[in-house]
Amino acid sequence: MKITKIMFSAGRSSFLHQDREAMRRGAKPNGYLFDGDPVLPGYDTITQPAGIVSVMLQLEDGSVAYGDCADVILAGYAGRDRPFKPYEHLPTLHDVIAPRLLGRELDLFRPLAEEFDRIEVKGRPLHMAVRYGVTQALLHGVAIARREQMAEVVAREYGQTISGGILKILSSCMRDNYNLHDRMILKRADILPHSSFGDIDRHIGRDGQLFLDYVTRFRQRVQEIGAPDYTPQLHFDVYGSIGELFGDRAEPVADYLGRVAEAVQPFELMIESPFVMGSLASQIEIFAQLRDMLVRKGIAVTIIADEWCNTLEDIRAWADAAAADMVQIKTPDLGGINNTIDAAIYCNGVGMPAYLGGTANETDQSSKITTHIGLATRPAFLLSKPGMGGDESYALQINEMSRTLEILRQTGSAYLAHA
Repeated sequence: MKITKIMFSAGRSSFLHQDREAMRRGAKPNGYLFDGDPVLPGYDTITQPAGIVSVMLQLEDGSVAYGDCADVILAGYAGRDRPFKPYEHLPTLHDVIAPRLLGRELDLFRPLAEEFDRIEVKGRPLHMAVRYGVTQALLHGVAIARREQMAEVVAREYGQTISGGILKILSSCMRDNYNLHDRMILKRADILPHSSFGDIDRHIGRDGQLFLDYVTRFRQRVQEIGAPDYTPQLHFDVYGSIGELFGDRAEPVADYLGRVAEAVQPFELMIESPFVMGSLASQIEIFAQLRDMLVRKGIAVTIIADEWCNTLEDIRAWADAAAADMVQIKTPDLGGINNTIDAAIYCNGVGMPAYLGGTANETDQSSKITTHIGLATRPAFLLSKPGMGGDESYALQINEMSRTLEILRQTGSAYLAHA
């Protein structure tokens, strides 16, 4: 089935952009804003609204496939593309992408996605958000044309087997939204609260006590209101703040994480981004040192890499180095979703656990498509998205997986694993 018309519409993301470098350099908070000037290119203010562009493909039968161009909250940081602004990229979408899409046959996803992911304009790759949205639309379009679920398209073209059950979800909650925490505990979220602990003075404490108090209270609340058999993993994203507190030295960070792990017992502790260094090589090096130190000291903490995992090549470097316990495949950062699929399959192949993440800054459609990719590639878990409301994204992903799996069971899909 061919593409007969291409349309684009600008819209809103589900969250914001924030200049993490300005925040790291000491910009003072003012509510959810920050006083001071932005540092990274593409920012007009330190916190600013973010936009998306929907890519819509009308097919011969009148049906419409679509995907959403979106990028991450901390755009421009740790090697990422500058913030995505729709008005800057709509001309490229109209003048470069649309003519190449018109009339194309939607019989296979992979070669089309790889083609459009590789397009360059004036010798430069397209913004990762553009590649992300266009390839989403292509996957959706191929699924419509072939009358398949998107997970089936991925499984068929990449030689995968679809999960027979619901994947685990990391429920992403705002740090101080305690009512939301309660709701997600009652809903038995697999992993929580994610949150953000990126400021030493406000979130960690110069002696580390603020963070220790926070994780202790969280653990106590899980025990207080959670079901007796509820044993979630406790995940905290620190954006390099703990490393910065200890001068980016592995041993004192390991010792401190040992105290954190003790504070959350009997639950498993997961720490994302204990360090944020200035390059991929230095990031891998310090993570490897920390992981080795934790093993030698017998400290049970799952260390997750996020920053400097921006491309398929980055993910492969992390997996080959075995420098972390897990990597986040942050879907918009990888551009074309073909790269996300390849990254997940590569990690599975070398035994590196990975989770399919992304950002609160996405949309319902990009989240649904990530969910289908997850079913087909079977990562350790998914990140709840879009937004930071918890309830809505958690329900969206659970329901999308539940519907898809029931359809596949009822239709007898050849790609579905036995539950």
